[in-house]
Amino acid sequence: MSKVYDRRVFLKLVGAAGWVPLIGTSTLSALSQPTHAPSAKGNAKSVVIPTHEWCGELDERLDFPGDWQIDVINMKGYKTPVLTPQQIGQQLAHPVGTQPLREIVAGKKRVVITFDDLTRPTPTYSVMPWVMAELKAAGVPDDNVLLLTAYGAHRAMTLPEVQSKLGKDVPTRFVWQNHNVFENVKEIGTTSFKNRVKLNQTFLAADFKMCISGVKGHEEAGLSGGAKAVMPGVAGIDTIEYNHYVILPKTKTAGTYKVFKNEMRLDMIEAARMAKVNFSIQVVMNQKHLPVGVFSGDIVGAHQAAARMAVQNYATPSVRDVDIVVANTYPTTAQAFRARSWIDPALREGGTGVLIVQNPMGLEPVHGLNARVDGRGGTTFFDLEAKQSRLHLPRSKGLIVYSQYLTRNMMLSYPPQTRFASKWDEVIQMLRADHKGQPRVVVYPYAGMQEPDIPLDG
Repeated sequence: MSKVYDRRVFLKLVGAAGWVPLIGTSTLSALSQPTHAPSAKGNAKSVVIPTHEWCGELDERLDFPGDWQIDVINMKGYKTPVLTPQQIGQQLAHPVGTQPLREIVAGKKRVVITFDDLTRPTPTYSVMPWVMAELKAAGVPDDNVLLLTAYGAHRAMTLPEVQSKLGKDVPTRFVWQNHNVFENVKEIGTTSFKNRVKLNQTFLAADFKMCISGVKGHEEAGLSGGAKAVMPGVAGIDTIEYNHYVILPKTKTAGTYKVFKNEMRLDMIEAARMAKVNFSIQVVMNQKHLPVGVFSGDIVGAHQAAARMAVQNYATPSVRDVDIVVANTYPTTAQAFRARSWIDPALREGGTGVLIVQNPMGLEPVHGLNARVDGRGGTTFFDLEAKQSRLHLPRSKGLIVYSQYLTRNMMLSYPPQTRFASKWDEVIQMLRADHKGQPRVVVYPYAGMQEPDIPLDG
C-alpha cells in the first residue's frame, strides 16, 4: 500500500511548475476543454490516475479535501520496468514448447495472425516489429500474411482501431480482416465437453496460425489470452454459447486465476489444439498496459508461463470497512464491471463507491452472444430496462459514476439509485454530503488491471 502524495511531492514528481493534467481533459478538440488546471491549492490532496486508454493515454488529477485520509492501493508489479524493444526480442526468441518463429514459419504460404480488440489492453503494437522482422527473416512475403481480429462476439473493428492496436503502418504492410461470429465458420470436431467446435474458416485455411494475446485476470476463464484467442476469439456463435452458457453454469472450477483445472478453459484448449495453432505470443502488462513480460511458443505452454508472472504482477491487497472506495476503470473502461468489483467488498455499511469511467469510447456497445441469449424468446430492450430498474445497492449509500462522457445508455447500465457526475467537483460535493468528518478513502488507480492477491489453481 502506498500513501497519496502531498502537494509538494506531487508537483515534484510530475515535473510541473504551475499546472498539472486536468481531470476531465478530453482528447476530442471539438469539446474545447482546457488541457491544464492550476496546481492544487491549500492543503488539498491529489491522486494522479491514468485514463483514456487507446484515446490519448492521459494522466489526470483527482483533488480531495486535505483532511481526508487517502490511501492509494497499487498492484505488486506497478514498478516493474517496461521492456525495451531489444528485451522484447530477446524474450520472444526463446519460445516455450516450439522452435523459434523464423524457423517454423519459413516456407509457409498462408499465415494468419490473430489479435484482440480495444476492450482488451494488450499492447499488440509493442511486439509487432519483432513479428514482422521474424517473418522477413524467414522469407515470408507480406502478401502471404493476414491479420485477423479475434474478439469473439464483440463488434467489428474499424481501421483507426486496428492501427491503434497494431501500429499505424502495419495495415499498410499486411491485409487485415474482421472475424464474423455468425457466418463463414467451419466445424472441425467436438470437445470432450460435447462442444461442437466451429471456427473461422479463413483461420482454419492457413498453413501457419499465430495468436497474440494479453494475459490478465478473467473472472470466468481464469486469465485472458492463450487458447481464449481461438475460443471465443475466432469461434462461431454456437460454439461460444455452449462454452459460456452450458459448460460455465455447470462447473465449479471456473474463476479468477483458475487456469489448470478450469473446465471452461479446458474446453477452449481442446478447441485450440483441434485448430493446430502453430505459435503464440502472450503479453504481461504494467498499470499503463505496457509490456513487462512477453512469452512465446505453444499456445498453452507459453500462456501458463505468462500466467505465473501475471498473478504476481497484478496482485493487489484487499481492504475492508472503508468509507469511500474510488475505482478507476482504466485500462478496461469498455467493461467497467471489472473495476466495479473492487468497490462493494471494501465498503463499510453506509459507505460510498465511486466508479471512474473516463474514456470517449464509453461502455462496450455490442456483445452478440449476450444480445442473442437475452433476445431469445422475444425479450426486448424495454424488458431489459425494466429488469435493470429492479436492481439495488443494499450495502452502501450508493454508487457514484464519474465520467466526462456520460450518455443515457451508460446511465441505464446501472441501478436507478446510482448518481452521476460529469465533473470531479460534483463527486466531491456528493461525498461531502454522504460523509462528515474525516472519511477514509481508498483509491484503486487502475482497477481494470488490478486483481486480488490469490494463487493460480495449479
